[in-house]
Amino acid sequence: MFKKSGYLLTFSLLTLITFPALYSFRALDDNRLTSWQWVFNGVDASTLFIIQVFGVIFLIAASRMPFPERRSSAFLFLFSFILAAPFWSVPEVIVDASRYFTQAKYLEVYGIEFFSREWGKAILSWTDLPLVPFLYGLIFKFLGENRLPVQVFSTLLFSATVVLTARIGKELWDEETGFYGGMLLLGIPYLFVQVPLMLVDVPTMFFFTLSVFAFLRALRGEGVGAILASSLSLFLVFFAKYSTWPMLSVLAVIIFVFIRGSEQSGSGTILRGVVTFSGALLLIGVVVVYRFEAFSEQIKLLMSYQRPGLGRWEESFISTFVFQIHPFITLLAIVSFLVAIRRRDPKYLIICWLPLLLILFQIKRIRYTIPLFPMVALMASYGLQQIGDRKLKRFVALCIIMSSVVVALFAYLPFTQKTSAANLKQAGEFINTLDENAAEVFTLLPKEPVVNPAVEVALLDLYTRKSIVYRGEFSAPPGRDMIASPLRFTWEYKNPPYYGFEDRPRNEEKAMVILSGEGGGDLPDTLVQKLKNYHLVSRFNMDEGVFQHKTFVSVYRQRAAAPNGNSH
Repeated sequence: MFKKSGYLLTFSLLTLITFPALYSFRALDDNRLTSWQWVFNGVDASTLFIIQVFGVIFLIAASRMPFPERRSSAFLFLFSFILAAPFWSVPEVIVDASRYFTQAKYLEVYGIEFFSREWGKAILSWTDLPLVPFLYGLIFKFLGENRLPVQVFSTLLFSATVVLTARIGKELWDEETGFYGGMLLLGIPYLFVQVPLMLVDVPTMFFFTLSVFAFLRALRGEGVGAILASSLSLFLVFFAKYSTWPMLSVLAVIIFVFIRGSEQSGSGTILRGVVTFSGALLLIGVVVVYRFEAFSEQIKLLMSYQRPGLGRWEESFISTFVFQIHPFITLLAIVSFLVAIRRRDPKYLIICWLPLLLILFQIKRIRYTIPLFPMVALMASYGLQQIGDRKLKRFVALCIIMSSVVVALFAYLPFTQKTSAANLKQAGEFINTLDENAAEVFTLLPKEPVVNPAVEVALLDLYTRKSIVYRGEFSAPPGRDMIASPLRFTWEYKNPPYYGFEDRPRNEEKAMVILSGEGGGDLPDTLVQKLKNYHLVSRFNMDEGVFQHKTFVSVYRQRAAAPNGNSH
């Protein structure tokens, strides 16, 4: 009894020491979005520490209660969904969301046939594959152009990934290893901020995890249905994101492990694998042939731009595996590696293969790492199984989750809500309260532009139910080398025709909205002339003081309709 209490006290102290230790060395975190250098600006770290103290005390009692064993999948799904839902208030802090929104809106406005025919042509696809924007477009078309259904959808995929992680662990070892793998996926605070964003990373994580699970089932000889399901999942993940293509090398590792482990006959395993790959390649081939020119242009761009850019846009492994992932998860993963080597466990190669490649090839971009997070969580779960006492095991897992959620909820979330990107969200919500049915948008190019402001029209559109009209265009400013810029796509942006004036009533009353990268300054004469009968009613000028790119929004109404102006 004393020994168990001693371990409990040790892990309690380690949990409480970890947060102030990370906070003290936060200068080492070079994450591009939620660096600990930034997220604690204006946040009282001592308050978070006190919350964690009470959290540990509560978890000492809660760890005595067993997790539901009969309905573990339902528990994981609901638990993860409940933890992720509070982050729906995160604004679109990554400008890439404008691409996915624009592609999805093309489908909503012009239909599925147009999307299929014009993706990569009239629809700027950049280096995006079509699956996730296609799904977002279907949501817009059938549930309405609203951000909330997209966020619910993304959160459902996140929760499903937690369940699939558990199922993979169960397939490879046992239910407990899988269950804790799913639980530990909730110990990655960075994920909670990514879930509500209209990006492709979280959906890609789901489709990749699904493809691994379905392939395991297919190789086990679960029948024709399992093979068909695996082929379909491979087809889907192939068109989710280009970075998943090299990740699919894990499938060859799975075949190797199955043959070496003699779980099935070698010839039978190879046959099922060949049939599965054949079905997937047949489906993939049809799409690739149909849109071959678009795919070939994208691959050229990937090789000439994206691949060399990895070295310029990187974040350190310390940032990713110590700050953005709870360090206990990383330590448990390292322990698991040593244990698996000692045991000579061939199945472990399946979950460690991709993290090892990540380290070997020095891929230091966390958004490319997201699909691998379930594997890292399973590695940590494998290490956690070295703790024999079930209550202590539950306590360690819950402490990891509690600490991560506290940081995400009380540091990451407030930080994102104070970024200048939140100005677009607040402005869109404000415009929804106006009587005008439309808003005419103008964009101003700052003196030192980082982003083409034209792409932010799409983000404003995402937040408002009003019709947007806009006809501004920008090309890269003279003297600025945009070829190597991580935001080069914004300068190649083409304004969608659905923002045109042609279909609007001639005398329609419209609010006027100005998007600017600078908080003040004089307006161009042409814009002053347009606004001569308008009055400023609201200005949104929040600034987190960190990112070089800023977005400020001013809203004008005709003088007869305008109440007193105000700022946000």
